[in-house]
Amino acid sequence: MFIGEYHFTIDNKGRIAIPVKLRKELMKDGVLTRGLDNCLFLFTSQDWEQMAEKIKGLPLSQANSRAFARLMLAGAMNVELDSQGRILIPEYLRKYSDLTKKIVLTGIYNRLEIWDEKNWEVYKQKTEKESGDIAEKLGDLGI
Repeated sequence: MFIGEYHFTIDNKGRIAIPVKLRKELMKDGVLTRGLDNCLFLFTSQDWEQMAEKIKGLPLSQANSRAFARLMLAGAMNVELDSQGRILIPEYLRKYSDLTKKIVLTGIYNRLEIWDEKNWEVYKQKTEKESGDIAEKLGDLGI
């Protein structure tokens, strides 16, 4: 399970360090892809397989299903932790998520999200202000 918020810098080669306590969950490799809300998603290989199976089951006849599958699958790539616990984020994914020097890594249970620090702060402040409305809407789901 991934939880927490971690602040890092991205190096000149496009690498970021994964916190030591989260490395064990990744078990040396994972899958990095375009996420939602202008961030990247990093899944363990096992969780990625489950996600890909769900995406595969979406109806091909629906434009939104095709678009979501393209967003998630076409942008995906396998990543491996190097000897220092870093992963390389390719240029096309850095560009997609507007990653600059300062990044935030957030643990969201079955995935890590990688955010540009400024984008994360804007998103977090907006969400915190709307937390009451969000909680009320999720009440129907038993949360």
